[in-house]
Amino acid sequence: MIELKNVSKRFVDHVVLDGVDFVVRKGETVALLGPSGVGKSVLLKHIIGLIKPDWGEVYVDGLSVPALKRKELSELRSRIGYVFQNGALFDSMNVHENIRLGITDQQLYADEDYCAERVKECLRLVNLAPDVAEKMPAELSGGMRKRVGIARAIAGKPTYLLYDEPTTGLDPLNADVIDGLVERLQQEIGVTSVMVTHDVRGSFRTADRIALLWQAKIRAMGTPEEILQSHDSAVQQFLERDLEMAIIQHEAEGARAARLSGARRTTGEFRRIE
Repeated sequence: MIELKNVSKRFVDHVVLDGVDFVVRKGETVALLGPSGVGKSVLLKHIIGLIKPDWGEVYVDGLSVPALKRKELSELRSRIGYVFQNGALFDSMNVHENIRLGITDQQLYADEDYCAERVKECLRLVNLAPDVAEKMPAELSGGMRKRVGIARAIAGKPTYLLYDEPTTGLDPLNADVIDGLVERLQQEIGVTSVMVTHDVRGSFRTADRIALLWQAKIRAMGTPEEILQSHDSAVQQFLERDLEMAIIQHEAEGARAARLSGARRTTGEFRRIE
């Protein structure tokens, strides 16, 4: 279980987290929503000990993360897979070498046969063919790079997966692929997941519970149904904004589909070009 209790953090005069309480239970996926720059990634970095709180407690599996010594923190991190926003692949290494870096057990990392099989299995889990292992990151599409980043994060068989904006920069089709992958990994390998995102549509599809970080505080937390029924003004404002973007996106996709099928938009409808 992951638990933040009354966590506060500021950088100079900027308050990023202000008395945040946040709980992720074993086996569930929690999506952390909020506008860009609100501090979602900062919260995520508290969980793995990259940032220490100014006030409050952070626990993972009952361990106080800020109090851990270097060796203890390293051991904890070996149980946590981290998916970076941009994939963070090493351009000088091929896909096999990038994924292999995620194997945290040093004895297993030194075993060439084990690594080959593990990389192959991780590629399968993220729906990539085995021959992708020999490709360089520059040869991959944006969606494939994201999936390789996830494959690296699961290579060490983690208990927890932390996703930092996994669908940012992707088109809707590839975003749906990543969302489906997050959902399937939770079911297939039983990880406990925290997904930082500003994509309401994707989070409602993948998450068991959703939290909204707004003005340095958790303004709401609950199931997707509970969030939809919330009367909190910040929740309603955030959901309405995303709904407007979804409508714009839907209209743009409809216009593109019409062009591809030889249609053109007229007043309020699509008319076939004769």
